[in-house]
Amino acid sequence: AMIYLSDAELDALLLEDIYRGDLTTQALGIADVPAVITFRRKNAGSVAGRAIAAALLRKLGLTPHVHLADGAHAQAGGLILQAQGSAAQAHQGWKVAQLVLEWSCGVAQNLADMLARARAVNPQAAIACTRKSIPNTRKLATAAVLAAGGSIHRQGLSETLLVFTNHRNLCAKPDDWADIVARLRTAAPENTVTLEADNLAQVEAMLAACPDIIQLDKFPLADVKAAQALAAQHGNATRLSVAGGIHKDNIAAYAATGINIFITSAPYYAAPQDVKVSITAA
Repeated sequence: AMIYLSDAELDALLLEDIYRGDLTTQALGIADVPAVITFRRKNAGSVAGRAIAAALLRKLGLTPHVHLADGAHAQAGGLILQAQGSAAQAHQGWKVAQLVLEWSCGVAQNLADMLARARAVNPQAAIACTRKSIPNTRKLATAAVLAAGGSIHRQGLSETLLVFTNHRNLCAKPDDWADIVARLRTAAPENTVTLEADNLAQVEAMLAACPDIIQLDKFPLADVKAAQALAAQHGNATRLSVAGGIHKDNIAAYAATGINIFITSAPYYAAPQDVKVSITAA
């Protein structure tokens, strides 16, 4: 898998559901019956979470057979994953693997839909998902975003430079953009410098400091176009990105402006996609 989950992380997912085994399977006396568990996508669409689901099943002692890779497009009813083992193993893996697949496919589907709408009007459009993920799902989210052709805006605080107003509030000279950019370039010379703008007046002041990217936060379309005009007047290499409130229903309008970088957390909160599970005797 592209995203590695440790044994401890896989165990944490499993133990949430099977902390004392499966009482029903045990009480029915079917725990040792050889079984096959099958996962199919109900509707056509993106596949994500498959590698993690297979790792969960493997952890329980099942032998998974992969039918579709993460990033693939499934037909309606398409077989994603199948595994063989005992009935006890199959039932213990059922819901955990199903939930990973359903939630991950939901994220991937939403992102794929956003990308399709954006690229229909701007083939260069790219979508980067934020660190505003549902708590304890960031690795699952990352895997789903990458599977659908998106990228990650920031995995966390440690590897990117992004200056918010909340940072500037604590600086001695909060509106001295040149000083802020110079400090960052000196302290972290290999990193891209991004400044977040809350309004058009800030964009104009920021452009003179030549950051690598100015992130336009919650800008209406008219203000995005005005920011583009200001950037064109300055003529430097600063790029513009758009963040805040970008989702499936408005991304095409923003992409039509010619801006290429769109930052969103919307896919994390998309509805899960149905994955049908059947367990049968081997």
